[in-house]
Amino acid sequence: MFFASPSTYVQGVGVLFQSQKYIKELGTKILLLADSTVYQIVGSKYADYLKQNGFALEQVTFGGEASVDEIKRVDKIGSDFQADAIVGLGGGKTLDSAKAIGDDLKIPVAILPTLASTDAPCSRLSVLYNDDGSFLKYRFYDKNPNLVLVDTKVVAGAPARLLASGIGDALATNVEAQAVAKHDGNTMLAAKQTAVGNAIAAKCEETLFKYGLEAMTSAKNHVASKALDKIVEANTLMSGVGFESGGLAAAHAIHNGLTSLKGPVHQLTHGEKVAFGTLTQLFLEGADKNRFEKFLKLDLELGLPTTLKDLKLEDVTDQELLQVGKLATSENDTMKEMPFTVEAQDVVEAMRGADAYSRDYQAKLNK
Repeated sequence: MFFASPSTYVQGVGVLFQSQKYIKELGTKILLLADSTVYQIVGSKYADYLKQNGFALEQVTFGGEASVDEIKRVDKIGSDFQADAIVGLGGGKTLDSAKAIGDDLKIPVAILPTLASTDAPCSRLSVLYNDDGSFLKYRFYDKNPNLVLVDTKVVAGAPARLLASGIGDALATNVEAQAVAKHDGNTMLAAKQTAVGNAIAAKCEETLFKYGLEAMTSAKNHVASKALDKIVEANTLMSGVGFESGGLAAAHAIHNGLTSLKGPVHQLTHGEKVAFGTLTQLFLEGADKNRFEKFLKLDLELGLPTTLKDLKLEDVTDQELLQVGKLATSENDTMKEMPFTVEAQDVVEAMRGADAYSRDYQAKLNK
């Protein structure tokens, strides 16, 4: 058994501009990685804050894709600067890249999410993509980030769609962990589950259903409420630790399979695609009506995709879905942790099934 987590997790209103005491424990020559949008919103102000507190700083603008080429590019900048710590500020791909760069340069890593849109921040892995945005592989590290710090005031200022995306990602956590448990499979730590990892995954699901809609109302009005605080913790810490120590199965494998398609499906976020992947996994498992509809109802209320049309795949062919299924069931993905064998054609049927059920459910609601 194996359980892993960040060394330090800090969350609260205004903590971004109270972070120097945590950063100083990691280093004083900081490589700051953020994309151009994040620099405009909060990154430039944060860079000034670090400089005012005595840090030497090298600011790098993230290129947008967590790819091998992008990571190597920033590696060289950090090496030339002789950075002794890296701070990733932004969303999932920026943060995954920061972890990889920290590992390459053998320096401490601070992860500062500006969104609660994925469960990437806390884990000791990165999802890497090809330059065209298709899934490449998972990259694993020897340890989790040294620091994860989330300012809920900053998260509250982000578009509400991104919080919903984070909930979509987090809703997969317990569904996948339960599947791994039934299989007695391996987690993302290449080890057996711990009871505490599974307990966190279960608490994550409970929190999402209890506070998700209330938090979304807060996000739409940019209010850092108690409900939002609970959902930020669920999306970031509970889901991050829960998926890593609980394991992944079909939902994320199907997300990865979707990256093989061309076209407007790529306009959707990671969590939006995972949300449909979760419904597909429940269909693969033959989940009972009440459990499936519990997830479907919350997805619909949050505006998450529940049909192929929502995924911008209304006219997708079975051949294209088979391509998704083939990548999802490839040896280097997590479909193998399901408690039964899943073939590519099974994925096609389950995606079609989830789509049909949602369309029928919505039609009955609208009568």
